[in-house]
Amino acid sequence: MTGQSQDPDLDEQQRGPTDEEGDEEEEGEHVRVSVEREDRQLEEEPDLELDKEEKEELPYPSLAPVVLLALTQHSPPRSWCLCNNWCDHILAILLNCVTLGMFQPCGHTPFFLQVRRALDDGIFIFFAGEMVVKMVALGVIGQSGYLGDTWNRLDFFIVIVGMLEYSLDGHNVSLSAIRTVRVLRPLRAINRVPSMRILVTLLLDTLPMLGNVLALCFFVFFIFGIVGVQLWAGLLRNRCFMVTEDGYYRPEVTDDHPFICSTERENGMLRCSDVPRRRVAGTYCSLNADEAQPEIRLRPDQPAPCVNWFQYYNECRAGELNPHKGAINFDNIGYAWIAIFQVITLEGWVDIMYYVMDAHSFYNFIYFFFLIIVSTETHLYLYSAVLVLLWMSLISD
Repeated sequence: MTGQSQDPDLDEQQRGPTDEEGDEEEEGEHVRVSVEREDRQLEEEPDLELDKEEKEELPYPSLAPVVLLALTQHSPPRSWCLCNNWCDHILAILLNCVTLGMFQPCGHTPFFLQVRRALDDGIFIFFAGEMVVKMVALGVIGQSGYLGDTWNRLDFFIVIVGMLEYSLDGHNVSLSAIRTVRVLRPLRAINRVPSMRILVTLLLDTLPMLGNVLALCFFVFFIFGIVGVQLWAGLLRNRCFMVTEDGYYRPEVTDDHPFICSTERENGMLRCSDVPRRRVAGTYCSLNADEAQPEIRLRPDQPAPCVNWFQYYNECRAGELNPHKGAINFDNIGYAWIAIFQVITLEGWVDIMYYVMDAHSFYNFIYFFFLIIVSTETHLYLYSAVLVLLWMSLISD
């Protein structure tokens, strides 16, 4: 029993020093880690201070320190490009607009053509030099580089297309499609006028916000198109035919303004009985077919008797063509959208309304009334509201 009571004391005496040694080793490791961290911080702090000093020494801290692999901000070519703002002059763009407005394919003298050609070449050289100067000053790629800005990418595209035009000049190649890119040159003025750039940026920022407005516009088109197809599908083909012949009545030689009749089951405004009488030499004809006589005058001052053949166009049925060479109709949803688009442009919509009223019902004007109100006025106000909201958010920011 005495031996057993002494063993725990001996064990505690043996374990005590080992635990104390382990604690001392852990404390030593913590001290070493903290010392190493302090040394690293001391080593990194001079580097950070050097970087800050170098950035403060740069004349343009927001730009890249080195571009094109070797040009620093203090290098002579790049420093000259950074200090000169001659390329931002708007007079070259205005002169380019004048030369584009003076272009005519024919009717100019050779001297005038040479002068305009020289101006075009000079303006192109100016724009190409501007691109090179900005690439040397800002660099080509990167967030702060030349191609990092959207308007600079537009300038780059215009210059590259101009180079392609000059490289293909003299070859048997049509340059009409390439020359149309010249129209984009006046857009370079947007990048030169800050207020205009802010306005255009505002308009571009509204495009994502107009998704709901466009969805509403499509929904309105779809609803009105379905209503038009259900009411007037095939009705604009109605013409007044003769019973014994396939020809139908035409007010004029062409079908630009056809006589669209209403069938017996519809309540349209025009019937085949409304076809006007035939006229010969300014005189209305009144004879029937059984009273036909040679249409000759007995005396120069006496009107000749003639037969009113138009009275036999008394059968209203569907023909083959719709008005305006088949472009205006409500036979399917696609053509209905075309007619609706023409109505909301307020160009020629009255003729379409009259066609529908003649073939179907007088009260169809209600359809066009609501279509114009909803499609033109409402959508215009919604778009204006989106612009105002975005402008107010920019002002608050």
